[in-house]
Amino acid sequence: MTKAQHQAPRGPRIYNLFPTLLGAVPNWHERLPAIADMGFDWIFLNPVHLPGASGSLYSIKDPGSLNPRLRPQRQDKRGQDDDSLLSDFCAAAQEAGLRVMLDLVINHSAKDSVLVENNPEWFARDEHGQVRSPFVRDLDNPDHVTVWEDLAELDYSKRPAREDMLRFWDDLISRYLALGFGGFRCDAAYKLQGDIWRRVISNARKRDPAACFFAETLGAPEEAVEQLRGAGFDFLFNSSKWWDFRAGWLLDQYQRFRELAPSIAFPESHDTERLAAESNGSARESRFKYLFAAVFSAGVMMPIGYELGLRRPLHVVHTTRDDWEAGLAESPFDISGYIGRVNAMKAATPVLCEEGPQERVTDPNEPLVGLLRRATDSPQRSLVLINPDPHHGQSHGVQRLADALGCAPGDIREITPAVDADAAEPSEDLADRNDIQVAPRSIRVFVSG
Repeated sequence: MTKAQHQAPRGPRIYNLFPTLLGAVPNWHERLPAIADMGFDWIFLNPVHLPGASGSLYSIKDPGSLNPRLRPQRQDKRGQDDDSLLSDFCAAAQEAGLRVMLDLVINHSAKDSVLVENNPEWFARDEHGQVRSPFVRDLDNPDHVTVWEDLAELDYSKRPAREDMLRFWDDLISRYLALGFGGFRCDAAYKLQGDIWRRVISNARKRDPAACFFAETLGAPEEAVEQLRGAGFDFLFNSSKWWDFRAGWLLDQYQRFRELAPSIAFPESHDTERLAAESNGSARESRFKYLFAAVFSAGVMMPIGYELGLRRPLHVVHTTRDDWEAGLAESPFDISGYIGRVNAMKAATPVLCEEGPQERVTDPNEPLVGLLRRATDSPQRSLVLINPDPHHGQSHGVQRLADALGCAPGDIREITPAVDADAAEPSEDLADRNDIQVAPRSIRVFVSG
């Protein structure tokens, strides 16, 4: 790969390792075999930096220093500095076939950060001359405004100070790339202008052409996302978690943004309630939601503990290693094997690893939801039949399935992962059938050819 080349990964399968849940960095190594066995190829770390007075991982006091909660309490006589701890983890992950991305927070800092102290001219000010806190308006109720009082908003307006700010972030990103990080999840990416990101991303790729950038744009106005077009992002995160399997907004969003950047779906995140808590520990619900996330868009992400039905929410201030130990003791199930089979299916199916055109081929009022996706560089198609009903099975005509896939019934191939490792993969000869059955709260996945 030359300095001028960059190629985004296809179909990233991301495991969100919430750092304080496992504690000190050496503890993270213990989880690597399980992450690799489940077929993930990326690890996403939330901020690992020194937090400010609020204690929130996203209220960063010093972006160049490690959170003390992530340092080992006891070290050998040689000890390890912060950079060595992180670079050793990146190297171990790479050895396990995993790239590591780090949360990149450059739209704000902690109110008590070293940046506010050393570079007060970098920050936005209110009418009283005080450092301004970032805020967001509720899209459904613009009068409802959330203000993060522990944060200080950086000012990227065109002025001499902006060059110093950008050089600072360029240097920090270069430092983390040198430690072995392969990419960055850009927090609240929509808060910054596209031209700022274009420069940041371009400069990072001069250092490492393979560096990947993932835009977090959830809850942003569409125009704020649109202005990121051409900035160089490899992926953005979509809102499929909140779809009711009926409304048209999700497919509209998918179509609008798929050429800006392919997207990543997730069944839960560090900002949401745990699905196992919402579903009262239902393994079926966790399988259903993960499979949907994996087949809906190019990429998929899952937070640590989802596979074990952990119910305690991940908290940016309060989560500790004790929550991990307690979660393991309370774990109602282990679907790690199923997650691995879903990830293997996705990795082996090109049409599921890109953001090709996608449409609903069933009526919004039909019990079953049929989503047809086309590959952009091959004739392959996928058709996903989703039964959201938790109580009743549904049927779908084989010929109708074949017509949508553009092939004969005998050329349809089912790739739905088996629920249990000992169960046989689906092997129905659809040429001899009129209908197929979709069990309650389940999904079946078919491809042409």
